[in-house]
Amino acid sequence: MSLDLVIVLVLLVAAVAMFAVGRPRMDVVAILMLVALPLTGILTVPETLAGFADPNVVLIAALFVVGEGLARTGVTYRLGDWLARTAGASTARLIVLLMLSVAMLGAVMSSTGVVAIFIPVALSIAARTGVPARMLLMPLSFAGLISGMLTLIATTPNLVIDAELRRAGLDGFGFFTITPFGLSVLALGVGYMLFARRFLGGDAAGPAAARRTFGSLIADYGVDARTHRYRVGAGSPLIGMPLAELELRRGHRTTVLMIQRSRLFRRTVHLTADDVVIARDDVLFADVDLSTDDCRRLRLEHLRMTEGFFDEYSRQVGLAEVLVAPDSAAIGRSVKLLRLSTEHGVEALGVRHRARTVDGDFADVRLAAGDTLLVTGSWQAIQGLGGTARDYILLDLPAESAEAAPAANQAVFAIGSVLVMVVLMVTGVVPNVIAALIACLLMGVFRCIDMGSAYRAIHWPTLLLIVGMLPFALALERTGGVDLVVDGLLALLGGAGPTVLLGGIFVLTAVIGLFVSNTATAVLMAPIAISTAAHLGVSPLPFAMMVALAASSAFMTPVSSPVNTLVVEPGRYRFVDFVKVGTPLTLIALVVSVLLVPLLLPL
Repeated sequence: MSLDLVIVLVLLVAAVAMFAVGRPRMDVVAILMLVALPLTGILTVPETLAGFADPNVVLIAALFVVGEGLARTGVTYRLGDWLARTAGASTARLIVLLMLSVAMLGAVMSSTGVVAIFIPVALSIAARTGVPARMLLMPLSFAGLISGMLTLIATTPNLVIDAELRRAGLDGFGFFTITPFGLSVLALGVGYMLFARRFLGGDAAGPAAARRTFGSLIADYGVDARTHRYRVGAGSPLIGMPLAELELRRGHRTTVLMIQRSRLFRRTVHLTADDVVIARDDVLFADVDLSTDDCRRLRLEHLRMTEGFFDEYSRQVGLAEVLVAPDSAAIGRSVKLLRLSTEHGVEALGVRHRARTVDGDFADVRLAAGDTLLVTGSWQAIQGLGGTARDYILLDLPAESAEAAPAANQAVFAIGSVLVMVVLMVTGVVPNVIAALIACLLMGVFRCIDMGSAYRAIHWPTLLLIVGMLPFALALERTGGVDLVVDGLLALLGGAGPTVLLGGIFVLTAVIGLFVSNTATAVLMAPIAISTAAHLGVSPLPFAMMVALAASSAFMTPVSSPVNTLVVEPGRYRFVDFVKVGTPLTLIALVVSVLLVPLLLPL
């Protein structure tokens, strides 16, 4: 083993370790590798940065925009409404239609985006039908993963593997090459989830089961125990003071959630902003319990919080749960540093951290992916937080769901743009990246999406991850690392024949995928699969296909894919739930792949 190979392996192990622990963020790890590889002298700077010029990177960015266009025009929410109407009271029919809907939509847009959109839809359906949310959210997640097996553009690993085939001078995948395998896994997966749902039972009205009332949300997050009302009396030193300077307790900046103001026989609630000036007889809703001495000093009257008080102002004040998304900028930051008020116009009322409600002061809690926040603000601000902020996913949608689709009237044009893209890709009239860019332009022309939302739709950490990991494939190939792994596989399984080797490629890919993202796994495994086929003197397509199928079979743990991570908190799942239900489904995908791949893609 050469010194150069040792250096590359050390960097690779370091990257995998950082991916596994989640520190720092995956895009930061990718940038670190982009800096480190040229310094080793193994790759040049142009070779290391070649990923930025890769057409597939542009294609993936364009597909994020296409997916956002479908969301902004309400196509996904209308699909959810149709799903609720069609399924009726049958849980089995609901699971089947939910999985099929997610899989079909995920075939043309990001699976993570599809699952994020369908979580509130599934929760709403659970509320209306009484079906436990646990029975719906894991099938939803697994269908999102299986959607990656339906078309070439359904998931990033497929495009990475296709690019590696073409880089090696081979024919790549066609648009529907992977589809027969995906449809087989989807059919068996739906049938399996109908059986496995018995292991996902629970209370139909679990804490996060559905869109709930103000009162239940307030009680669930313990807001009623922390919030206090104070009337500003005559002569109070607070009169005329901006909220930005407010200190109800000496030395402590106080969060005022809202102000109740009575004028001319009308009682209204004003959402807070730092430039709001306090007036006499205002009623402040604050997160501080003042002593009798403090109330006397500030001339404040401590008022009793009446039951259901927040319900009275539901038309003026919004209330919703939001989920901290994977790779959110909020991860690792304390609640008080999120700047929710200044950046999004909402205030945090409570936090559920690692599935537990934080009692008392939550300002210093450092958030993790899957945590939930209870926020209040105007309905418009809450809609904006869920619709435009990539850091948060809105769980409890307001009743005015039409506002969640600002371009709802353009839905037919969004669907038409996607159909044009698919036809161009299938016929090969233009390269795939040009077809996707044409779809983006069409969506812009028909106002399905604007430039601001288009830029926000692009998941930059994913692009940086691809660009940062692509050089490892070249570095491992140049230093003999790929040959080392291939020789090991051949020594271990070569005597058993190509079919067994295909199974070995699947298992190795699935195991690596337990620790790093499926995109990074595809980058590492694609050259190994192609080189293994070359050593055997057989077609590389079956081996590359096994990597693609295994990369989308990340069912076994809640951290093996962002898709799984998203549903953990809303479904109140445990780690063992995914192991128990996901492992058999992974074995089903393995058996389907080993049986069908050699049959449809001859060796």
